[in-house]
Amino acid sequence: MSVQQYDEIGEAFEGFKSLPLMRCGEVPSFLGMVGDVSGKSVLDLACGTGFYSREFKRRGATDVLGVDISVEMIAAARESEQRDPLGVRYEVGDVAELRPVDRRFDIAVGVQCLNYAEDIAAMERMCRNIHRSLVPGGEFFVLAQKPDYRFDCQSLDKYGFRCEPTGEEIETGPRVQVTALLAPQPISIVTTAPRREVYEECLRATGFSEVEWVPLQVSEAGIREFGEDFWADLLANPPLEMLRCRA
Repeated sequence: MSVQQYDEIGEAFEGFKSLPLMRCGEVPSFLGMVGDVSGKSVLDLACGTGFYSREFKRRGATDVLGVDISVEMIAAARESEQRDPLGVRYEVGDVAELRPVDRRFDIAVGVQCLNYAEDIAAMERMCRNIHRSLVPGGEFFVLAQKPDYRFDCQSLDKYGFRCEPTGEEIETGPRVQVTALLAPQPISIVTTAPRREVYEECLRATGFSEVEWVPLQVSEAGIREFGEDFWADLLANPPLEMLRCRA
């Protein structure tokens, strides 16, 4: 499911990061949680077109490898690397079937990654492969749909997105359709919002510890640009949540 829908998006995926929720919420929150990467190696899983891979390299990471299951996403990432060489490496790969990497990394990140597991066994395989790819004590940072997001809340349209249940549920949790309100053509993606205990149990079962949920924040720049009242609905029921843990 996820491969085909992302192959069809290609470079248009970069436009997601220009929308208010991403630009003022996701991106500064996630980068703030990961913190200082200078002198560290980073494995970017489900890297898409390489947005975070490039950002970590600019912020001083010594070695960055981006992996994504979508051939088109990796092609777009490599084109960006050709236009603006930073020394980021990219390869096509499925996190559930991740090949042993040639070195262990200090940090692994998974933005909208684990929530694509089709069942609990697949999520455990993902987590096990990621744990194997980290140095002892290395950190893993996750961003995904909030496990207990309330779909009956105020609309997210003004933040650039819609988040709607499909009515289907799989072993890990309910299916969700996320629509990025890009011009001239909105883009919809079907994903899953795994239950909180599914994440925690899969991570702990595969050797991770210190599992901690981290809420989404709005950047000071975002508050200056739009005002505090603009963000009230988002902060009352954020559609995204992050977590961190240690190998």
